[in-house]
Amino acid sequence: MALLNIRGEWYLYIWIIYRKIYSAFIWLFGNHCRVDKGRALISAGVARQSIGGLHRVRTRRRRQQHRKHVVALVRRPSVRRIVMAPGATAHAMMEDKEKILSNVSMRRRRISQFAPLLIALVGLPARGKSQLAHRLSRHLNWNGESTKVFDCSEYRRRHMALYGSHDIFRADHQQGSAIRRQSAHEAVQDAMLWLKEGNSVAIFDGTNITREQRRELNDGVTDMGFRILFIECVCEDQELLERNIIEILHYSADYKTMSEEEAIDDLRKKLEHYMRQYELIDASVENISFVRVEDMGETVTAHRLSGQKESAILGYLSGMRTMPQTIYFTRHGESEYNVLGRIGGDAALSPRGERYALALAEHFNSLAEVEPVAVWTSELRRTKQTAAGIHAPKRAIRALNELDAGICEGLTYEEMQERFPQEFAWRDQDKLRYRYPWGESYIDIMTRLRPVLAALQEEHNVVVVGHQAVLRCMLGYFLDAKLDELPYMNVPLHTIVKLTSYGYKYNIEMIKMPIDCVDTHRVQPKNCSINRTPDEALVTVPSHYDTLPSNLWQSSETQM
Repeated sequence: MALLNIRGEWYLYIWIIYRKIYSAFIWLFGNHCRVDKGRALISAGVARQSIGGLHRVRTRRRRQQHRKHVVALVRRPSVRRIVMAPGATAHAMMEDKEKILSNVSMRRRRISQFAPLLIALVGLPARGKSQLAHRLSRHLNWNGESTKVFDCSEYRRRHMALYGSHDIFRADHQQGSAIRRQSAHEAVQDAMLWLKEGNSVAIFDGTNITREQRRELNDGVTDMGFRILFIECVCEDQELLERNIIEILHYSADYKTMSEEEAIDDLRKKLEHYMRQYELIDASVENISFVRVEDMGETVTAHRLSGQKESAILGYLSGMRTMPQTIYFTRHGESEYNVLGRIGGDAALSPRGERYALALAEHFNSLAEVEPVAVWTSELRRTKQTAAGIHAPKRAIRALNELDAGICEGLTYEEMQERFPQEFAWRDQDKLRYRYPWGESYIDIMTRLRPVLAALQEEHNVVVVGHQAVLRCMLGYFLDAKLDELPYMNVPLHTIVKLTSYGYKYNIEMIKMPIDCVDTHRVQPKNCSINRTPDEALVTVPSHYDTLPSNLWQSSETQM
């Protein structure tokens, strides 16, 4: 019965065999067509395709053949040889390029993200490069990253007794080109020496306008084991350009001996020389990490950015604005604790402090008639009382509160020496980093002031009514003071500190109000050891009252 069934279905077996033969024939014919097509594509494309495009085409085809026709590649090795033969030269070029990129990648991976960083400025003159470099340096130094700016122009002036004219910036001026190359080389060498000495960041303030210059700089820095970040400054805002040009004419050493007309003409021609040579950073051509800052922070673009320092710098650049500004700082009026020599607390103003508040209000109310002002205070009572009479919007900011003295709040220095002599000695040894038990240090104040300073840099005509330790940190930031100097800056009572920006620097003016007050400034004693005597520990403590005198407010000439 089974035999009869087989004989009855013989045509089915013939049909299956026919389909198998037909499928094999179609497969073989199609494979040969793809090979011929691939040969034609590679042969025709070697002359006109980029290496990267050719690599993509061939890689894609090989992957498809490997995935779909593994057996055919094993049985017919000649097919693989035919496909590869026409592109042998391109293949070798691709392998060389891959080796180079691999070496670059390996070199980059070997450099730790905690390695020292060199920042190289890129751009035409009058685009705000120097201003950005010094503002960034001030910001990084204040945040504990030891940073220094290496200005290529300063190195150039060492090789020239006197600036002649714009001709030295021409591309065909051999002597000028040699001096500029030598100056850039010396600046970069000093910058890398600075990093080798254990510092965190070096900023190379130069033009770096050609791709060849940037490539050599990038290779040289990475070969030394340092990280590098390019910051390109582009400015199309005419108002910003005019302001930058005016600042160059006023403050640049090159134009001190020229008349205004001569300086303007020379700077214009200098810009023309640079514009003929300038090559914008092109991410498709240059294998570098960079940030492009347009119109001094209006637009910020980052490419291939990595690393903790680089990310922090990007955050700063994103919020940076460089508008002319005037900022006023003043301590609160003399408080009752100031009179008694006590630290911290939330004391009210003394009678003389109240008089200072009236004088302060009169001073700023007259200024507000010309240009509006804003007032920032801490949340403590004495700063609010000091600013109460000023007719302007007021903001109480917690970050502006005085340093928290912990278990020493409300004590005099004499009481602190008596109760905690070891703590008192430790504080004198390192006042910047010393933290009161259950309290704060100057470093803690600097940390909480970061958002306040970021906001303050975008403001104009702001009056900050604060406290001694807090204002020391804020003034130290704008004046680029060394960190160890902050705790000993003298910020007297009943004095207005006026900061006015010019270029990347600030001019400081001290306006003393004619109202008596105690002196709260204490310098560091010579003997800071734990075993010192009480007299040695208290030798620099300013004099103060033991009790509040009843006649303190009756005469402005009251002496201690």
